[in-house]
Amino acid sequence: CLPPPSSKQTGSKHWQALDAPKSLLYPWDSNSTYIKCPPFFESMEREPRPTLSIEGAYVLLNLGDSVTTDHISPAGSIARNSPAARYLAARGLTPREFNSYGARRGNDDVMARGTFANIRLVNKFLDKPGPRTIHLPSGDEMDIFDAAERYKREGAPPLMVLAGKEYGSGSSRDWAAKGPYLL
Repeated sequence: CLPPPSSKQTGSKHWQALDAPKSLLYPWDSNSTYIKCPPFFESMEREPRPTLSIEGAYVLLNLGDSVTTDHISPAGSIARNSPAARYLAARGLTPREFNSYGARRGNDDVMARGTFANIRLVNKFLDKPGPRTIHLPSGDEMDIFDAAERYKREGAPPLMVLAGKEYGSGSSRDWAAKGPYLL
């Protein structure tokens, strides 16, 4: 038998006074830029989908060794000229309100745009570090997210990231796995 709930279990009177929905499921706010319903479970089936062939796949990035979770999914500030910044600005936010990727990890649209957005990322397609790539066959240099979206619009074959030893090393960060999946 359990003891009756204490104030530690139910919270203070201030906590109890907070206005909160009384529903079994979270009522997602479609206008929120911090948290939104993620797409990961929408098409989940009991059996995993078959693995796609990489024959004919396009290379989105050609990276070297020691690409850390921070290269893949940075937690720092959102750069003013980045795809994530453009997404947030289109929703009425000012650069002062962009915050960081770490603060917005509950929004898959922001986090997908922030995947590989590290300014120190070295893509062998380019001669300088940064979150850019080359779209093939056009040869256009562009932000990584924008290139991935362009490939989708064009109906390109699957995309892949070439990387060397220690890809994904570093602190555990779930978005280092989820971000590339969304691209």
